[in-house]
Amino acid sequence: MVTDGHDRRAGRVGVLLALTAVATVTASLAIGAKLPSDLRMVWWHPEILVALAWTPVGAVLLRHRPALTVAWLMVGSGFSASVYVLSLNLGPWFELHDWPGAGFVTWLATWLWAIDTYALTLVLPLIFPDGRLVSRWFRPVLLLACLVPVIVCVHLTIDPDVRRWHNGVSVYPFDQIPVPISAVIIATLAAGLFSVAVRFVQSPPDVRRQIGWVVYPGVIAEGIIFVGENGPIGDPLRNITIVAVPICIAIAITRYRLYDIDLVVSRTLVYAGLVVIITGVYFALVGTASLLAHGKGTLAGLAGAIVAGAVFEPVRRRLQRMVDGVIHGERDPYRIADRLNRRLQTAADPGAALAVAAEVARSALHAGGVAIEVLDRDGRTISAEDGVLGERPQLIPLVWHGEPVGRLLFGVTRTPDARLSGVLARNLAELANAARLAADVQRSREHILRTREEERRRLRRDLHDGLGPTLASLAMTVDAARITLKTDPEAVDGLLEELRATMGRTIGDIRELVYGLRPPALDDLGLEGAIQALGGVVATGDGPKVDVHVEGDLERLPAAAEVAAYRIVQEALTNVHRHAGAGCAEVRLYLNGDLHVTVHDDGVGLPEHVRSGIGMSSMRERAAELGGSCTVGPGPKGGTLVRARLPVNGAHP
Repeated sequence: MVTDGHDRRAGRVGVLLALTAVATVTASLAIGAKLPSDLRMVWWHPEILVALAWTPVGAVLLRHRPALTVAWLMVGSGFSASVYVLSLNLGPWFELHDWPGAGFVTWLATWLWAIDTYALTLVLPLIFPDGRLVSRWFRPVLLLACLVPVIVCVHLTIDPDVRRWHNGVSVYPFDQIPVPISAVIIATLAAGLFSVAVRFVQSPPDVRRQIGWVVYPGVIAEGIIFVGENGPIGDPLRNITIVAVPICIAIAITRYRLYDIDLVVSRTLVYAGLVVIITGVYFALVGTASLLAHGKGTLAGLAGAIVAGAVFEPVRRRLQRMVDGVIHGERDPYRIADRLNRRLQTAADPGAALAVAAEVARSALHAGGVAIEVLDRDGRTISAEDGVLGERPQLIPLVWHGEPVGRLLFGVTRTPDARLSGVLARNLAELANAARLAADVQRSREHILRTREEERRRLRRDLHDGLGPTLASLAMTVDAARITLKTDPEAVDGLLEELRATMGRTIGDIRELVYGLRPPALDDLGLEGAIQALGGVVATGDGPKVDVHVEGDLERLPAAAEVAAYRIVQEALTNVHRHAGAGCAEVRLYLNGDLHVTVHDDGVGLPEHVRSGIGMSSMRERAAELGGSCTVGPGPKGGTLVRARLPVNGAHP
């Protein structure tokens, strides 16, 4: 509550000073109307605009941010300018009426302008926009900036005739004042501009945009004002810049996110360059045509105008491209895409490629930070970041052939060019899909290795814990039978019967062990026959009808391809029977360089949010183990479609 009260008081003080400044200027103009024309202040005096523009804008800023040092500086400078304006007319008025205090008022009218002039041109660049110096090393510069008005006051008190007049406005010329004073003023101004450059380099994007609003056209406008106080300069230009500066500062502090300073800079530079080039072309052609046409000025002017108009648009495009390159860097989306592709070719792996893409995207979008997130099929995220995103990053989804594969997050202060972001998103979607596939392949390989090691461990355990003890038991039974045969031949029959039963069980265990390595139906029936048999098993009872179609000779397929195709079809038909609720399913095997396997059903299809289970992962891993691929998705006419491609080197259709 105390803070709120303090804020309201600060706002009221700002408004009061602004109203007082306006009233003071009004009073000065009223007094000037009663003075002789050679004694009154000119009505276009620049300090009038300082008082009427800077003070109200500063008061408005104080209403929103009472502790803003820059706003207090604006209000104080504007109020000082209003007092100076009053003294310019009040001094002659006192002298005409022989009132006491005329000398003091005249003395104020000699130097009081120095407060607002040097406070705004020397102090403001040092503390904008947060009221603090960019570094403690600039403290002596700030001290000098505050001392300059005092130095000017002392100098003009000693030598008031050093001032010159231009259209009723006093000028403090550098060529007429002592060199040390000129050196202090110019050095302080240069140091202030250098502090602006240092702050710009060290600041985040938001502060850079604020500084941009003051540097262009703010500091440039202040430079014009500064020159206007030290030499003859066009009054309209100076007065326009006086009003423009506080508006730029207000935008920089309150609305810099809504207006694009880069666009202002770009358009100004482009059209200023056009004016120079087209004017030069026009007069060069007019002069040449005049020499050739010998006095036919009309034709020369017409020729110059036609040629100048013809070169206008090509020159504008080229200038725009050059200026955009200086301000933004490369803006052609296809050049950026080409640079991205060339950089990606040097990446060692998908992770490094994502990092390179994030760096290129950040540069292209002029973002404070960029993050590329890729979502794999298991719901896990692969990401790469460059820079700092900020609190509210913008988002562009990355879509590959209609399927979301990730997203691009970037922190910028304005919406990027739609054409640029669209082309960039398409290229990044391709990269995201490649990273996704690479992650899938890597996990499949890891899973295959783990599965292989588990299989070897299982075989070792079965052989060591099952078959080994059984064979040892058989050997012991044979030894017992041999010993018993000598002493009790009739008892041997029981031992041999037990031995036969144990051998039968052992043969069954060995058969199961072998069947787990390779389905026996493949050796007995071949791949086509084995799959026909699978379809018959699935179709029994309430199972769906299964049709099998084969194109090509499957007799010379490698054993690994046969097992992979059989297991994929087996898993797919098991899923159809258990989950699809289908009436029929179709299995197709097509050999054409690679073995293509498809299983399509007319069931309910996949759920909206599907996660890969053990069966689906197993199908993909069996295909990946051979260097192929396997996808599971919706069928063209509904249901589910499993599609696998299995490389079969050496097999022919």
